[in-house]
Amino acid sequence: MEETYLLNVEGVKKKILHGGQGELPKLQDGSKFTFHFQTLKDDFERTVIDDSRENGMPMEIIVGKMFKLEIWETLLSSMRIGEVAEFWCDTIHTGMYALVSRGMRRIAEGRDPLEGQKHRCGMGNMFDYHSTGYDDLDELQRQPQPLIFVMELFRVEDPSAYKRDTWAMSKEEKLAAVPVLHSEGNRLVLRREFAQAAAKYQEAVICLRNLQAKEKPWEDGWLKLESLVTPLVLNYCQCQLELGEYYEVLEHTTELLQKHNDNAKAYFKRAKAHAAVWNEREAREDFQRVAHLDPSMAAAVKKELKQLGERMRKKHVEDRKRYQGLFQSSQGL
Repeated sequence: MEETYLLNVEGVKKKILHGGQGELPKLQDGSKFTFHFQTLKDDFERTVIDDSRENGMPMEIIVGKMFKLEIWETLLSSMRIGEVAEFWCDTIHTGMYALVSRGMRRIAEGRDPLEGQKHRCGMGNMFDYHSTGYDDLDELQRQPQPLIFVMELFRVEDPSAYKRDTWAMSKEEKLAAVPVLHSEGNRLVLRREFAQAAAKYQEAVICLRNLQAKEKPWEDGWLKLESLVTPLVLNYCQCQLELGEYYEVLEHTTELLQKHNDNAKAYFKRAKAHAAVWNEREAREDFQRVAHLDPSMAAAVKKELKQLGERMRKKHVEDRKRYQGLFQSSQGL
């Protein structure tokens, strides 16, 4: 094993256990590392703390996205594809490991890694936790210590080479993704692939909501984004109507109308959802609001009200027959 010191990085030592291939990858903001890792204590037994292979899934991190354990980006940047290396890292680099490990373990267990976490900086969150929920991590939190990381680098992908999750996109990338997702959703609707279309609209909404979170509510920047969100939510609700997810439609249209109580299309979709789940009074009220807000939709409202009346009459007849049958059955007992 050849021992190498990483240049210009205090408190880090590297041993190459298996040589990689080619040159060091050329990295840019947004490049993605995929790798397996093992975390060991620097003790006689080399006690294993975490091993990604046990979870069956390699680890991924994005360059420049402020991964809480910043030293990992530096370590991986020194590796070639296929290389296996061991890194000894002093305490100055490992103080956040308990928090990072807690999140990774919760994800592996199918739990929310941020559950109960306050919106504060990483070190602030460390002090917030009385316990991580894991005894070995609590010990690391109480007594930070040097750690050993054994890493195997599988691949490094440029930002354009993989589909980036919404959280990993820059502001400009999110804005650019929205019209593309909107168009893809519309294309899928034409093919009547409503579940896939709904997923596209939902992804676009998430992009915009993430951007809105950084704007002051009801100011110009926020309102411009909201004007893009509204048609996407309406398209999403139309897909859910087609899929029979009526309570999903009620939830999203009601939320939209709390902000925009003059949106006739939102009332129309909510009315159809109410009608589908037999909320006759609520459906009629919403249809009447539609006709009042947008007279051009009066004909469509009239047609829906007629259908609603016919459905309700049929339901009343069926209910009456059912109750008569139950009554006659009880009389024969």
